[in-house]
Amino acid sequence: MIRFILSAALLLSGTPAMSAPLPPVVAKVIAHRGASGERPEHTAAAYHLAIQQGADFIEPDLVMTRDGHFVVRHENEIGGTTDVADRPAFAARRTTKTIDGVQTTGWFTEDFTLAELKTLRARERLPLLRPANAAWDGQEPILTFDEVVALAREETARTGRVIGVAPELKHPSFFASINLPMEDAFVAALQRHGLTGADAPILIQCFEVGPLQRLKARIDAPLLQLVSVAGGPADRPDLTYAAMTTPDGLRAVAAYADAVGVETGLILPRDDMARSLTPTSLVADAHATGLEVVVWTFRAENAFLPLEHRHGDAPADHGDLNAYLKAFHALGVDAVFSDFPSEAVAAR
Repeated sequence: MIRFILSAALLLSGTPAMSAPLPPVVAKVIAHRGASGERPEHTAAAYHLAIQQGADFIEPDLVMTRDGHFVVRHENEIGGTTDVADRPAFAARRTTKTIDGVQTTGWFTEDFTLAELKTLRARERLPLLRPANAAWDGQEPILTFDEVVALAREETARTGRVIGVAPELKHPSFFASINLPMEDAFVAALQRHGLTGADAPILIQCFEVGPLQRLKARIDAPLLQLVSVAGGPADRPDLTYAAMTTPDGLRAVAAYADAVGVETGLILPRDDMARSLTPTSLVADAHATGLEVVVWTFRAENAFLPLEHRHGDAPADHGDLNAYLKAFHALGVDAVFSDFPSEAVAAR
């Protein structure tokens, strides 16, 4: 059970998480890469805005530098989220790599030192959908994990409410294959910040299985197994996410994780016209094993919403995210990831 996701009333009453779907009011809001619908993702501006809007957690995706530091980027390829392509000094570092079976061309964090990455500035990743965010291009540096933890603690002190951090370990098998293993460095960082306990304001995520299983043996902090509609964990070619979200698969996940982080389509599938179908039993199945259910990712633009919640035809226009979120709250989910924390807070 993830104690920090439960309401104070439930904690005082001793009601176990698996007894029934939690009421919507206790569902936590995790700011997906900060308020990334309104500021370039993973920037201090995005995190501060998310906290101002009422987010309970801020999410930093973690990748590694050549000299072994954790920096906060959605992917280790940074051509789309920084101004690295405009830096002549780094032109020769553009290369092609295969990461988790996908060939990608660009610039990669593992080919830079932390000092070099600190000279870069963030850019909006989706400028066609979020042109207003591009006004912030060039203003914000790349953050380290330590800096995000410090930001959360400063905001906790300022606001008087606990601001949690939800780090995701990105591509740990790939980084291990290039002699940049994540786990020892990550545990050391957690120990340095006092974030290894069961009640720590942290939620550790990964799409891979092995890293979470090994972390389970080393720390007591809450762990979240991420799964998507398609594919499977990069470190387990014998396993699919579809198998992991069956009742048997969820019981196996519950042996090492406290929560399962599921893509929206695993709970509310869509038909060929992108209209929502009947909900699946995943929320109830997960709760029956003691797993809490965290859903990703809620975005306001029509491009990401099911047909019935879109307004107009323009992909960048905003639809009815509030109604879409409420459909998931009615099913008893425990937390949501959103690029628009203000809307997620309002919906609950």
